[in-house]
Amino acid sequence: MVKKSEVECLIRLFHSLVERANVRLNNLGLDRNAFRAILHSVFGMTDDMLMNRVFFVFDKDHDNCINVKEWVKGLSVFLRGTFEEKLKFCFEVYYLNGDGYISREEIFDMLKNSLHQQSSEEENDEGIKELVDITLKKMDYDNDGKISFADFEKAVREERLLLEVFGPCLPEAKNCIDFEALAFRHILNPSF
Repeated sequence: MVKKSEVECLIRLFHSLVERANVRLNNLGLDRNAFRAILHSVFGMTDDMLMNRVFFVFDKDHDNCINVKEWVKGLSVFLRGTFEEKLKFCFEVYYLNGDGYISREEIFDMLKNSLHQQSSEEENDEGIKELVDITLKKMDYDNDGKISFADFEKAVREERLLLEVFGPCLPEAKNCIDFEALAFRHILNPSF
């Protein structure tokens, strides 16, 4: 849970980032490129596909712009989210087409995206298809060929390492600590 004083700092930081990004949206928020730059430089994210998905999960009103409310809400999950909030966030990142399920094709695309192997395309695709089958065996509890939120939640509760099974979409703890030190420095040291 983010404290009121921390929310105020996040709001100040948001306005300064919007100003710095010089977004041509009447300064209403951060567009995808500006947001991705923050995910990369501040939170160490490098995967293009996942950064786009994180943007879409933050952008609750789907206007292709992160407003201040979405910024604070998304960062509160990033920085201080409960296990349940992070579970829901990761699931939303992973179901790509918005239907509430992670399909075989989506699993294939995400695994292919995250596995940059030197082997030939054909060998790589075969290996990924095997991984998809293994993943579905492990996570598809109702055997319907796709992973529902209930399937995902059950699998992750049994094995917490599965939380980011399809790629890193949450920042590492060190990046969160560094971000908090920067964002909340006014609280820690009011003379700034």
